[in-house]
Amino acid sequence: MFIEVEQNPNCETSVFLRFKELGPAQRLRQVKSYERSSRGEWCDVVGWTDNEARPECQAMVQPVEESGRGAAYVVYGGTWGLRFKPEEVREPWNLDSPNQWGEAYMLLTDAHDLRLEENNQGT
Repeated sequence: MFIEVEQNPNCETSVFLRFKELGPAQRLRQVKSYERSSRGEWCDVVGWTDNEARPECQAMVQPVEESGRGAAYVVYGGTWGLRFKPEEVREPWNLDSPNQWGEAYMLLTDAHDLRLEENNQGT
């Protein structure tokens, strides 16, 4: 699988990555992020696109082989990457919110840091 995200208003990082797939992709609703706290915090996550009317899309997670780490889980979204907000923040998704942040992708090694959508089927 390939992940390509160019620099954009959601995330400043441009990436082009290749991973060996170890299983099917699944829809994701939350991840445990260590961005703001070393103990981690549960965050809602969506994919982000360049569609001005509706930039949100489904965030996905897929088990992959990651050189140097072995098995891992890559979290990916839209053409503009991923958007995160702490689960207790109840506001619409918005690039201007100080409570939200964007990333091109996320790589996790622990499945306990993932909360999948119910009735999950990959796309």
